[in-house]
Amino acid sequence: MAVDFKEIHIGSLIKQSVAENGVEVPRICNFFKCSEDDLDRMYNSKSLDANLLLRWSKLLEYDFFRVYSQHLILFSPSSAKKPNGGSPSALPVFRKNIYTKEIIDFVLDLIKNNEKTAVQVMSDYRIPKTTLYKWMKKYNM
Repeated sequence: MAVDFKEIHIGSLIKQSVAENGVEVPRICNFFKCSEDDLDRMYNSKSLDANLLLRWSKLLEYDFFRVYSQHLILFSPSSAKKPNGGSPSALPVFRKNIYTKEIIDFVLDLIKNNEKTAVQVMSDYRIPKTTLYKWMKKYNM
């Protein structure tokens, strides 16, 4: 199942990971100190508390936060405005243009399946022309 980076339903992704890894319900309930009903509510939740998601990431050895990071890379506007009117922030600064293999595959599949043109991809996701064409060349498109 492909991940929909636009409409994230974290509970279903967790449920999929549990099934793929064969983690048994009693182990999960013991780990979270919860009932099976609580577990079902988590599976049906579109979003979860960050601490709960961190625990799921540790239990299943998968970085569920990265799903949200990929969403930000694809769908958030790049901000030219500095916080605090230009004053440096104490928060860490991350490069926005780090593309994972999943993002590259997602974008190239859009082009390959004629869902978007290369120009649309560059416009919609702000991927530089040279970057997109390097991917297309590297992955034989």
